[in-house]
Amino acid sequence: MLLRPLAAAMLLATLAFNPASSHADTLRISPELEQQVISWRRDLHQHPELSNREFRTAKVVAEHLQQLGLTVQTGIAHTGVVAILDSGKPGPFLALRADMDALPVTEQTDLPFRSVAKGEYRGKEVGVMHACGHDLHVAMLMGAADYLVKHKAQLTGKVMFIFQPAEEGAPAGEEGGAELMLKQGLFAKEKPEAVFGIHVWAPANTGVVQYRSGPLMASSDRFEITVKGRQTHGSAPWGGVNPIVAAAQIINNVQTIVSRQINITKAPAVVSFGIVEGGVRNNIIPDEVYLEGTIRNFDMGIRQQIFGLLKKAAEASAAVTGAEAEVKIVEGYPVTLNNPKLTARSLPILQQVAGADKVLESPLVTGAEDFSYYALETPGLFVFLGITPEGQDPAKAPANHSPHFYADEKALKTGTELFINWVLAYQQ
Repeated sequence: MLLRPLAAAMLLATLAFNPASSHADTLRISPELEQQVISWRRDLHQHPELSNREFRTAKVVAEHLQQLGLTVQTGIAHTGVVAILDSGKPGPFLALRADMDALPVTEQTDLPFRSVAKGEYRGKEVGVMHACGHDLHVAMLMGAADYLVKHKAQLTGKVMFIFQPAEEGAPAGEEGGAELMLKQGLFAKEKPEAVFGIHVWAPANTGVVQYRSGPLMASSDRFEITVKGRQTHGSAPWGGVNPIVAAAQIINNVQTIVSRQINITKAPAVVSFGIVEGGVRNNIIPDEVYLEGTIRNFDMGIRQQIFGLLKKAAEASAAVTGAEAEVKIVEGYPVTLNNPKLTARSLPILQQVAGADKVLESPLVTGAEDFSYYALETPGLFVFLGITPEGQDPAKAPANHSPHFYADEKALKTGTELFINWVLAYQQ
């Protein structure tokens, strides 16, 4: 169920906003806790696990939360871990989220704690690496939980700690991630009034925090088109129906959806073909051609419009040549939307934690994130945290998902303190 704008506004109206009066008053973690967060991160980095297989990671997280005295729920969406800190006093109910899974990437860094782990992906043995920085996310949230439990007397209300599996996508034939956690009742008993998330970001220098009100990251959807013709000899094309010609028409005509049929002044969109498969021999016109591609978009209404136009364009283009087109849309992550009121209220916190000179508005990002599912249920704020060392050009740094991905651990302090100060600022 999507949260309507009025309902979102009513929820936000219940949150008392009391940010620290100055940068000097911002809550900071101790050097000892910072070192512990770094230690957790390095351990997790050496032991990465693929989506829905985060067994060791979940065990490490659960044991830490239990040692803090929290009641811990495990096994949500396969390996998810959730705990709630109840202050025992009336106040807001907030959620903090970190994702836990790694990628099928063979690490090519010279870190002393680099990963040499192996896993199975699509039936093949692969290297496994935290090439997107989820190890930092988990370590930062573990640190925030540690601090908040030990400073429980300063809190009102409750805090939900969400350690989520499979943000990178569940294995074929499985469900996972934020969508499955919600499906299994994560917010069913009591819905948080706001949810916060952080993603470490190679395109920014260490400690820089990038935010954006409204759409931040795109929806991500896959389309599959099977073009059906009739096989014949290449020397006598009139004896059959050429699905290759039909596929070419489809590819050309689909390009006009974004360029001519969508109001891109409202929100950018991308439709790209990534797979074209068909034929086995130069002189045989085949029966079928298979096409596959991706749709990226920043508006939920336009997203549905693109789906309809894509189907229409494929079917009509094929029909003109005498072929048929079967179109399948596989919906992926929705648009990641930062609630405008929550973003505006949180901006002073970002500036106090990171420093006003290090808080920048983010451009739209055509990558996707399943934090989007939480933010459709309750007001959400998702920000990027820079991890490319100062003095290096982030535009030239290995990107997230690269085998050379590198994260400056100085950013861990900023991220942990963001989680903590979000909670402490929203007290009644």
